Amino acid sequence: MNRNRTNPDGRGPTAGQPAGRPEPEGVLGVWKPAGWTSHDVVAKARRLIGVRRIGHAGTLDPAVTGVLPLCVGRATRLVEFLQELPKSYEAVVVFGVATDTDDLTGRVVAETDASGLAEDEIRKTIAAFEGEQEQLPPMVSAVRVDGKRLYEYAREGKTVERKPRRITIHEIRILDVQAGVPRPQARFRVRCSKGTYIRSLCADIGRRLGVPASMAELVRTESAGLDAERCVDLERLAALVETGRLSETLVPGDRLLTHLPAVTANRRAASFALHGRALDPADLEGKFAGATRFRLYGPEGEFLGIFRFDLARGAAVPVKVMGRPQDG
Repeated sequence: MNRNRTNPDGRGPTAGQPAGRPEPEGVLGVWKPAGWTSHDVVAKARRLIGVRRIGHAGTLDPAVTGVLPLCVGRATRLVEFLQELPKSYEAVVVFGVATDTDDLTGRVVAETDASGLAEDEIRKTIAAFEGEQEQLPPMVSAVRVDGKRLYEYAREGKTVERKPRRITIHEIRILDVQAGVPRPQARFRVRCSKGTYIRSLCADIGRRLGVPASMAELVRTESAGLDAERCVDLERLAALVETGRLSETLVPGDRLLTHLPAVTANRRAASFALHGRALDPADLEGKFAGATRFRLYGPEGEFLGIFRFDLARGAAVPVKVMGRPQDG
């Protein structure tokens, strides 16, 4: 995959949707380059593709590279559900230094010689973070406290009280450890739940080892069910649009929501569903008993939206209705 940088100022080939052609729809995996904000990537993709409705399903910091899912057209309605899927990262933690941002871009607030850390001690400590736990979000995060995002307080030089959040580290794998030096490092892969901050994880690993620590590198390798192999860089995206092959890389959003069971409605229920009406379970086929939410499909396999079963009403009720493509 070509990951050469493209200027975020919009210079480059211009592309738009020809009159009368249906708006593109689906989830596009873009490999975000370093130095770009997620908003930069969205703005560039919007100009290239020529669509109004486009948004990302999970912010990446400017210095971080990796998988940035973009929802195009009606797929923007699925952003909140795609964000629920696990994310994977490859990260480097450095021991012996701590900053006010928990990564090496911040102001150093603590330093020490960590050469006494043994490799096996580092490996065991990192591996022990696998599982459910509470994590305090960093001050540079987008979490809201009293109506303001934490990074807004941080820009003002303020630190506010934060509540820990429940997260899950599904899997953590140590790739390499460099010990016996003043600032040891460890590279690891992690698959985690929504709301997990890897910079906080790095700082927590250091605290458990009794030394300051910071995140030195971060790459997101999976998000919203997309991995690096299903991503394109911005140059490749421009070429696909220019040659009319954008559809090759657009993935229908519902196909990525594999954590939600699939249920099929008969013709009558499908018609009701498109109008946001409650559905009789007798008109549905599939394993949705006990499911909080499920994907609903029509008799021809068309995706109708996200529904849930309301026990009090004894009916399936809409959470997100997709409607027909021509409905927008």
